[in-house]
Amino acid sequence: MLRLLFAAALVVTLAGGPAQAARCGGDFNSFIAGMAAEAQAAGVSASVTSAALGGVTPDGAVLAFDRRQRHTFNKSFEQYVSTRVGPGRINGGRALLQRHAALLSRIEQQFGVPRYILVAIWGLESDFGKGDMGKLPVIRTLATLAHDCRRTDLFQGELLAALKIVQRGDLPLRDLIGAYAGEIGQTQFLPSSYIKYGVDFDGDGHVDLRHSVPDVLASTANLLHMSGFKMGQPYGEGTANFEAMREWNRAVVYRKTIGYFADRLMGQ
Repeated sequence: MLRLLFAAALVVTLAGGPAQAARCGGDFNSFIAGMAAEAQAAGVSASVTSAALGGVTPDGAVLAFDRRQRHTFNKSFEQYVSTRVGPGRINGGRALLQRHAALLSRIEQQFGVPRYILVAIWGLESDFGKGDMGKLPVIRTLATLAHDCRRTDLFQGELLAALKIVQRGDLPLRDLIGAYAGEIGQTQFLPSSYIKYGVDFDGDGHVDLRHSVPDVLASTANLLHMSGFKMGQPYGEGTANFEAMREWNRAVVYRKTIGYFADRLMGQ
């Protein structure tokens, strides 16, 4: 999920803006100490910052991946969709549409986003929660990217948001596991999106985007709803709904694949 650029808008809110940002580069431990101080100033407890940041080290594999990810969507739509939407995934999605029909009806009524779009995103991002959601400690990943000076303000904001997820009690540190840019859960939310759009739809008092299907699907719908997605309107390329999905993923090929998958789920 390529939400890194729109997430930058939240950095000012979460990190206080570049003027207050910890200094990137240089000694890693000094940088982490500065981030811990910023987090505590933003309301994260000392116990959470100590548990999360104590002993953290940079991850060279994360930096290497970040430097080579530019060409993720260099395939044509036809090439890309052929690798992502096949009969098995379509049939799996249709089965889940039936299994979660009541839940999806409630989500459609509250957020105005069609179930086929939500299930398509769910399938593409993590094979409906059964596939790869990432295996990296999110705090270490984000600390590494924040210390790197190329996009330090962005990732400092994401690191602070991740610490707030722990502070709120949504996920314990042991479950704060994600992908190479810190994406979390079954539809791969960046921490800032987790904080901004996450919905406790199962009513247990926590937003759990790793384990709770109601929270996952409702939060995904909330993001699209807040981005202007309208129920009953077309979502093909050139439409307002297609543009609203840009908040989910900036790549045209990916958004076209969401729409294609949704159409297949409907039997079109």
